[in-house]
Amino acid sequence: MTRVAVYGTGSWGTAFAMVLADAGCEVALWGRRAELAEAVNTTRTNPDYLPGVTLPETVRATTDPAEAADGAEFTVLAVPSQTLRGNLSAWTPLLPSDTVLVSLMKGVELGTAKRMSEVIEEVAGADPDRIAVLSGPNLAREIAERQPAASVVACRDEEVARRLQGACHTPYFRPYTNTDVVGCELGGAVKNVIALAVGIADGMGLGDNAKASLITRGLAETTRLGLAMGADEHTFAGLAGLGDLVATCSSPLSRNNTFGHNLGKGMSLAETIAATRQTAEGVKSCESVLDLARRHGVDMPITETVVDIVHEGKPPLVALKELMSRSAKAERR
Repeated sequence: MTRVAVYGTGSWGTAFAMVLADAGCEVALWGRRAELAEAVNTTRTNPDYLPGVTLPETVRATTDPAEAADGAEFTVLAVPSQTLRGNLSAWTPLLPSDTVLVSLMKGVELGTAKRMSEVIEEVAGADPDRIAVLSGPNLAREIAERQPAASVVACRDEEVARRLQGACHTPYFRPYTNTDVVGCELGGAVKNVIALAVGIADGMGLGDNAKASLITRGLAETTRLGLAMGADEHTFAGLAGLGDLVATCSSPLSRNNTFGHNLGKGMSLAETIAATRQTAEGVKSCESVLDLARRHGVDMPITETVVDIVHEGKPPLVALKELMSRSAKAERR
């Protein structure tokens, strides 16, 4: 059996561990808390993040990162993006030298504006040919219920992408390969920011026209940034682009959408954070995405508006008026 280490016992890390096990892999699931690891091993459930979902017997949990790493052909990283650097620094000496490092994270690092694969390459000293990312319309709860879903596994080395594809292909989870790592990562990171904007609009009571406009123009922003960074524009019309964007912007299961909704209906940032149990990646990544855009000279007005609301305290109604009053322009510019 293919051995896989999954670092992170949140909802997506746990759900993907289940996918891997259903595909025939033996999975070691690492988490910080002993009581949660014990619950996984004794009850076959993750009561904190996926209550009611029974995990396969081939998923075992541990709090020992070395035990998780032992013999792993794939090492899956499913921790909050802003914690990756510190965590991976501690784990790298424990990992097999030929393990494929797989990012499930959808964010851009604050300060450096690095994509997650770039952080992995820098910290682990890994060749990009053994760094892969997985991205797509993958709401964890639906996948944990084994509802049909598709995704993209991207790696610069297409053969590595095909190996990962085989390791996570099940009757309900259909992965497609891609070599555009940059495009897949940007699609996953920026869609969280756009989902915040759509959630804010929904919380304000705006209609479907407004939300559809934000989704469409948000995709245009993402594509502009991707092209400036060398991505393939076709990636953004695929599962890692439009697919992920639609799912995250339209589902109540989306943390970022829900976070934005609470802001839009008048909750303060502190109140919204207190009401949010899991990490909404877009809350921090909106700043780093805007930083990345400015470094590449790309205009991203929706992203800038989200930063103004979330981090500068600008009232959503004021931000909306400013966004709508921008000078008119051609659509494809």
